Amino acid sequence: MITAIGNPVYDYIKTPKTETGQRVLSGCSTNAALALAKLGADVRLVGAIGEDFKADFIEKLTQYKVKHTIVPSKQSGGFSLIYYDDYGNRTLDLLGRATGIGTLNPEQYRASEAVLIAPILGEVSLEDIRIIRNNYKGFYFCDPQGLLRGADESGRIYHEKVDGIEDALGQFTVVKPNELEGRVLTGIDCRKDPYRAARIIKSWGPEIVIVTLAELGSVIYDGKDFIDIPPYAVDLVDSTGAGDTYMAGFTFEYLRTGDLRMAGCFASCVSSVMIEQVGPDFVLSEAEIRRHREMLLKKTDFRVAVSMSSI
Repeated sequence: MITAIGNPVYDYIKTPKTETGQRVLSGCSTNAALALAKLGADVRLVGAIGEDFKADFIEKLTQYKVKHTIVPSKQSGGFSLIYYDDYGNRTLDLLGRATGIGTLNPEQYRASEAVLIAPILGEVSLEDIRIIRNNYKGFYFCDPQGLLRGADESGRIYHEKVDGIEDALGQFTVVKPNELEGRVLTGIDCRKDPYRAARIIKSWGPEIVIVTLAELGSVIYDGKDFIDIPPYAVDLVDSTGAGDTYMAGFTFEYLRTGDLRMAGCFASCVSSVMIEQVGPDFVLSEAEIRRHREMLLKKTDFRVAVSMSSI
């Protein structure tokens, strides 16, 4: 069992190539859980949902065989995501905010093969991260996006580094920021030097740091070696969920192989499938992912195309 912890959301999404029209199921933990289930993993999602979208949420997760533990909420969370280029840049505005998840019974995750912490907007506290780690000694993965977000009075989302984040991220086996989150955490422009950003985050205590860089690929650092992971080229439709499904793919393959490059290339291919589609009904085939990965594994000389390097 893999346990993903973080609130689902129902988002409105508009990109240069598509528009959802109505709100669709999404969320960091949700997208990861759906991807893992489609790869054949046994997975449970823990999050808060309101009565407004509860029936649809249960129907979708049941359809894809994702177990779920629902925290009651007055309303469901959601965002309006308006993408204005082909590089994932967007405006992000709040449509609704669900309650925090709160402290969980350790029996809900203690026997898990992996626990993924992937909040969307502060619903998992830094203290709860420490409590889970005290009760769980296995593979512990963090996508920090929801730990760094706040909302202003107009509902516009902003990002900030919060007190205590270094200690909290030090609890994890893997920490995976994207380029924006890497800059918020370290002050480093990750399109210029993701290696330095990864070193800084690694110094806080996690075993592995992954910095994802959209169309440039990603960088994995274990404290000894940097591994540059190429992107799998696709026709981008909607970049929502790219990092979420990267987390799912990496976790799925790393638990089986323990090999960072194999897992990173697998994750890159899972992410590429997600961004060619929109919404929770994305099609994902393990056999197709493995075929795609073979192409990436042959790129042994690949290096991310950043403007400087401090390797």
